[in-house]
Amino acid sequence: MPRTPIEPAVPRLTGTRAVITGGSDGIGLRIAMRLAVAGAEVVLPVRNPGKGESAVARIREAAPGARVSSRRLDLSSLESVAALGDTLRGEGEPIHLLINNAGVMTPPERQVTEEGFELQFGTNHLGHFALVAQLLPLLRAGRARVTSQVSIAANQGGINWQDLNWERSYHGMRAYSQSKIAFGLFGLELDRRSRVHGWGVTSNLSHPGVAPTSLLSARPELGRGGDTTEVRVIRWLSARGLIVGTPETAAMPALYAATSPEALGGRFFGPNGIGHMGGAPAEQRLFSRLRSEAEAARVWQVSEELTGSRIAHESSSA
Repeated sequence: MPRTPIEPAVPRLTGTRAVITGGSDGIGLRIAMRLAVAGAEVVLPVRNPGKGESAVARIREAAPGARVSSRRLDLSSLESVAALGDTLRGEGEPIHLLINNAGVMTPPERQVTEEGFELQFGTNHLGHFALVAQLLPLLRAGRARVTSQVSIAANQGGINWQDLNWERSYHGMRAYSQSKIAFGLFGLELDRRSRVHGWGVTSNLSHPGVAPTSLLSARPELGRGGDTTEVRVIRWLSARGLIVGTPETAAMPALYAATSPEALGGRFFGPNGIGHMGGAPAEQRLFSRLRSEAEAARVWQVSEELTGSRIAHESSSA
């Protein structure tokens, strides 16, 4: 029989504004639904407006009367990121929760973002880095909790500093690992810099374990015409309650990291089952690739240079 892990308790979130990338389906949609049920206003920045409106309707079914809306965002375009920043800053409402959940995984052939960055590095990491830079005034105003979704792939490989955009030798899985390592290092560095400069922002990391989501499913826009063998195996195991998680359990670590009073900044949360692939959410030891503060500072500096996004260094009292 499939296991039923305990879902983390979510406090009442009335008066809280939550922004969730990748919230139109899969893990992100489940997180958004749970936050809306708890009373949060939910904002879904999405690439596909049709999917965004469908997600809004589904959330309202689960949480009648919920304040939920979608905005346009393509994380593979820094222009789109800047436009969303302009929109949300123009609305002037503090952001209390930011869950950086969206991502792409292993295009069979190398693809690039609008600015020419390798697609996974540019979308999973640089797009989110630029988004945080755009939203920092609102995050500071809301004394926000920022949760960045990494992956167990961040426990392998490394950052290809000699060829960050994989122009000389593309390998889909290694490029994916790089994007999640860089993203995780950034999330931890954000917490450190917030404490040093008094921004009032708390930042932590989560990972969903292994579950049957759309990341490895057919994605024609990524050049993947059919489901991968990996996702078919994961579905088979998940349906039988074996080793891996479910879409429901995969959403829990980010939900816990974003809302639990016990989930402190600079920490890492994931499933507590075998191999951390499934199970209830719990704090975990940082992957070895995420422990170097020097590497994190380097990621921050390079990300500022590549995106042209400077994250203010002044303290809140300046």
